[in-house]
Amino acid sequence: MKKNVLITGAAKRIGASCARLLHQEGCNILLHYHVSHQEAEQLCAEFNQKRPNSAKLMQANLLNTQALALLVQAARLSWGGVDVLINNASSFYPTPLAHTTEQQWDDLLGTNLKAPFFLSTALAECLADRHGCIINIVDIHAERGLPGHAVYSIAKAGLVAMTKVFAKELAPAIRVNAIAPGAILWPEKQLSEHEQTDIIQRVALARCGMPEDIAKAVRYLVKDADYVTGQVFTVDGGRTLFY
Repeated sequence: MKKNVLITGAAKRIGASCARLLHQEGCNILLHYHVSHQEAEQLCAEFNQKRPNSAKLMQANLLNTQALALLVQAARLSWGGVDVLINNASSFYPTPLAHTTEQQWDDLLGTNLKAPFFLSTALAECLADRHGCIINIVDIHAERGLPGHAVYSIAKAGLVAMTKVFAKELAPAIRVNAIAPGAILWPEKQLSEHEQTDIIQRVALARCGMPEDIAKAVRYLVKDADYVTGQVFTVDGGRTLFY
């Protein structure tokens, strides 16, 4: 499976796992990062050591229109064009209703919805020429909302809606799907042991998932899902059964 893949937020966590698995499958990877420079450089070097000229780096603040345009240009020019866009970059933090600021609104809506929208539309022509696909990383909380995280939940719900309307608008040339992770990685601001236990008790498989679980779902949508579009794949160990 030799495809050219752009992954936003690819330096760490789920993004890095998706990048590793797709690279193992033979894909070329354009690694986007914002501030995680060291991790991104290490990942790029790792890939190119295994297969020369199979990975490239691009730094960009996706809320900056000019930076986003440069990322689009890099994706179009790298290895002859992009086949797969994975909108993974995301901001996540609490926004209590009484204290939510306009800056928080703009940041969370910007990274989780605005940037994927404009990145997808800017690359649509290139993706259509190559019969490519778009994969949006959403969240199980897009459906029901996460208390204390209203703006984040609204943004991810918007990304689910975008997935479905883009699947209609861009068909039949481009497939558009989403993956909704459940308890895969704990937030970088660690939860207490009690909070973690409470979450795991509401997961049917009684354990936290791994980033590789999301990467495998991404691989399926890229490699084996030629007749799948407009779908949201929930990868949560059955957590939503006991929401």
